[in-house]
Amino acid sequence: MTEVASSQPLAGIRVLDIATFIAAPFTAAILSEFGAEVIKVEQPGGGDPMRRFGSVTANGDTLNWLNEGRNKKSVTLDLRQEKGAALFRRLAAKCDVVCENFRPGTMARWGLGYEVLRADNPGLVLLQVTGFGQDGPYRDLPGFARIAHAVGGLSHLAGEPDGRPVVPGSTSLADYISGLYGVIGIMMALRHRDRTGEGQVVDVALYESIFRVLDEIAPAFAMFGTVRQPMGPAAPNVCPHSHYPTRDGKWVAIACTNDKMFERLARVMERPDLAEADSWGPVARRLAESERVDAVVEEWTSSLTLDEALSRLRAGQVPAGQLNTIADIFNDPQFAAREMLRTLTVPDVGPVTVPAPLPRLSATPGRIVHLGGPLGAANDEVYGDLLGLPDREIDDLKSAGVI
Repeated sequence: MTEVASSQPLAGIRVLDIATFIAAPFTAAILSEFGAEVIKVEQPGGGDPMRRFGSVTANGDTLNWLNEGRNKKSVTLDLRQEKGAALFRRLAAKCDVVCENFRPGTMARWGLGYEVLRADNPGLVLLQVTGFGQDGPYRDLPGFARIAHAVGGLSHLAGEPDGRPVVPGSTSLADYISGLYGVIGIMMALRHRDRTGEGQVVDVALYESIFRVLDEIAPAFAMFGTVRQPMGPAAPNVCPHSHYPTRDGKWVAIACTNDKMFERLARVMERPDLAEADSWGPVARRLAESERVDAVVEEWTSSLTLDEALSRLRAGQVPAGQLNTIADIFNDPQFAAREMLRTLTVPDVGPVTVPAPLPRLSATPGRIVHLGGPLGAANDEVYGDLLGLPDREIDDLKSAGVI
């Protein structure tokens, strides 16, 4: 272990990542950024499907894999074979955490259920990420982020009124949020283990992760029967709070979360009368005439370039920001100042730029040692050094397709 890694908060924690695609592997990637040793277990021959999902690079792996496979040691292992399952049990006995995302019951069918694993390692923490959780009538249904967005209530809210529901940002939001909840669950479980010596299961469902972040829609329905409908870029409880076009064909986001913010905006627009008590000063009046309010703001932003609008809004202390494309982000001074883009060189590929580790810790910041590596590159290290298998046995396992 390097000196840098040993000083990190999760130094000494070993994680087995046997999951595929995004959610649970994202959890493992975050843990690795803060010092955990992550062993990525992949199927012999093909590996994690993420290697083939997305933009393909010169070495055959995708940018998705290079990004989310960061810091991990790749080994191959066929869990469906008896010898493979036996090897996995030996690995799990030497680890603190296992991350998996198979359908409920799959690990048990392979003889690798939690009760089996904890018999050899009572302090083991098992993260299980699925579409719908380990119980309930939907438990056996396949789940992906798009399905979680739909069932969890987000897709209904996304889009313009009377338009087709959309996927917010065309990204796998539920996977990434679930990955974050996975980290939270593991850290709490490890804290409990430190006190008691007992491990536990962390059960994360994609649809629940989405549902949890939808602000007040649950209590509002329970109390008032309110069923929120799609509102485009607007917000249900504040106004103006949307995206507005500028003269140069760009967009500016403005957030007036209270009456004081609107008063500032009215002054910036040189229309202080709009913030008077008998006009749109109280938020209730603005919400009652939200379309008119937004139209007035849009008329003002449309008369200015993006830079002009931002300059005036920021000078007036009105929360505002440009709607960045990824090209804009690569030229944004705030991203540069906080070093949010990191570039590493990948053999046979060249420089690859990825998002930096988060959150930012002042004393023990996260690090990226390397991006996703070749399939099975750590076989000899893990099976030879960690498990102590002789070279001949490793060769026999390779020949049998176990690793």
